[in-house]
Amino acid sequence: MKWRATKASAGRDIDAAIVDLDGTLVDTLGDFHAVLLAVLEQLTLPPVDRAFVERSIGKGSEHLIRTTLAEVGAPASLYGDAWAAYQSHYARVNGDLADVYPGAIEGLQALRGHGLKLACLTNKPTAFARDLLAMKGLASFFDIVFGGDAFERKKPDPLPLLKTCDALGTRPERTLMVGDSSNDAKAARAAACPVVLVTYGYNHGEPVRAVDADGFVDRLDELQIA
Repeated sequence: MKWRATKASAGRDIDAAIVDLDGTLVDTLGDFHAVLLAVLEQLTLPPVDRAFVERSIGKGSEHLIRTTLAEVGAPASLYGDAWAAYQSHYARVNGDLADVYPGAIEGLQALRGHGLKLACLTNKPTAFARDLLAMKGLASFFDIVFGGDAFERKKPDPLPLLKTCDALGTRPERTLMVGDSSNDAKAARAAACPVVLVTYGYNHGEPVRAVDADGFVDRLDELQIA
């Protein structure tokens, strides 16, 4: 199969697609913000606003917690308590304030309809990712789901993509990465995977179209497979 993300991009043969979760399939900003507010309240720390959360998510729970503690001027020694509180609150909130993006289901249906193998690869912990996909009716689209705790390193390191390609039984150069941020693009470039980014997700507060990618789509169902 060949994919085409924009009229200007050349089609390339692919056998599978690896799809990011937060910011690509599901808008989870509300979940993250609510969880962090609960954690900070539990630790008697000041709150953070949604804009801070939006530019801070995407690099895994550890990074988000450490960044949040630094933002509110808390000592790094509180990380252990914050981590435990975060896990507890996220398990309670997961998916409650999240919505599937318009075009996401239709896009996955199209990819599946063309016979592509699909994997969901996210920096979110695997258990939370699986629960969220199930809650939002997306789990059945994926052959494999890997979270940020599945491998020794997270995106933007290429290791998760290479390991996911191994699990799918596909070559990186024939496995399309679909994500929303420079994390996804850098990992794909280093793994030799083609990469398409959606324009509506979380890119650490930076313009997503400035990222080195092979194409961009405003909705996942705009990704053309032929």
